[in-house]
Order: sequence, then structure tokens, then C-alpha cells
Amino acid sequence: MKVVVSIGGSVLVPEPGSDRVAAHAAVVEDLVEDGCRVGAVVGGGGVAREYIGAARELGANEIELDQLGIDVTRLNARLLIAALGEGTVTAPAHDYDEAGNALRQGDVCVMGGVAPAQTTDAVGAALAEYVDADLLVYATSVPGVYDDDPNENPDAVKFDELTARELVDVIADLEMNAGSSAPVDLLAAKIIQRSGMRTIVLDGTDPDRIARAARYGEHEGTDVVPEGVGEEPTYWADDEH
Repeated sequence: MKVVVSIGGSVLVPEPGSDRVAAHAAVVEDLVEDGCRVGAVVGGGGVAREYIGAARELGANEIELDQLGIDVTRLNARLLIAALGEGTVTAPAHDYDEAGNALRQGDVCVMGGVAPAQTTDAVGAALAEYVDADLLVYATSVPGVYDDDPNENPDAVKFDELTARELVDVIADLEMNAGSSAPVDLLAAKIIQRSGMRTIVLDGTDPDRIARAARYGEHEGTDVVPEGVGEEPTYWADDEH
């Protein structure tokens, strides 16, 4: 089973420290021990936003700001790499060829950002498509995909399951509403739709949730199910747990 886990920077590194990073690394290592091939993509989070805000005040243009954000995601990726054991590529992959080669060799590969104007949400979806992953997991700071921003609207409704087409429509509506935010951006949603990638969006602040979703398909987030797919995949364990 090939799994790509996209971990938001605010989930992995909400503030400088090692405990959260070590806990997420332990989940990745456990999945590898279970026989999974794992690729991880790490976001920039609040640290990236702080650097970007400071650089914007100093007059940096948007491409420069994007590049600064990419640099921070790669620093966060290096933190995760530092917590992982043997069999992990020792530097963040800068492109999909590099990441794909590592996964084909059975190594754990960690990525940050790749190019300006592309979020790590999209990088996660593109990596999953590139390596033909069985599952893409977005570990976010919210419990799933909602019809509105749950941080702003207490009546926002969470979707337990969506098709990829429905995901695109929901995210497009959210991005049209000023001030609303989504756990996955529109480009990522469109890549998921194009690839037919089975995807789970969940609250990853407790890394054990990522493990249960990848191992058993059990979670309280949102399933994005490719159209035309029937029974649950055979790679999910059905034994006692």
C-alpha cells in the first residue's frame, strides 16, 4: 500500500518544539513497519505566515513571498526527517521525480513546497497522483471538509463523504466567499478529481488519527471517494484492533 500524508504546518509545528514532530514521525514509522510505502508533504503553518508578513512589509513581491514560504516548508520537512529513522531520504525532495524514485526504492520521502503559486495541498495531491498512491491523507487542523468555515460559522456542516466533483464544488464556493478558508485548496481538489485519488481529510492534531485512517479507514473526517468505486479497498485491515 502506498500512502501520501500531507501534514499542515500548523499541525506538525504549531510552535517550535519536538514533541509533536516526534509523534507524527512515529506514525510514519509504524506505517512503514506495517509494510506501507509512505511519502509525506509538510506545510509551512504559522511560521511561514509570520515570515511572509514580515517580508511583505519589507517590500518583497509575491513570487519572493512564495519562495520564502517554500523555504519554511522545507525547514519543517527537515524537522520531520530528523525525527524519522533509517530508510528516510535525508533531505526534502525538490521535485516529483526525486520523491517518486525514493518511494520506488522503498524509502520514506518528505517534501515541502515545490514551486511558487502552488500550495503544499497541491503538492500532496500531485505526489499522490505521480506515484499512483492508494490513499492520500490530509492531516489538517479541522475535523474535515465543511460547507463553511467552522472557525467563523458555528452552524457550518461537515461532510462525511464527498465525490471528488463535489469536493471541487464545495472548495470553489468557499474560496469565493471572502474570509472563508478550506482544509484543501482548489488546485488540490482538481488534481484529486483528475486522478480519482481516494482521499481522507481529517483533524491530524492527534497523529493516531492518521494511523487509524490509513490502517483501517476509520476516522471522523471526510472521505473523498472516486466516482464509480464500490466496496472498501482491500488494503484496509479488517482484523481486530
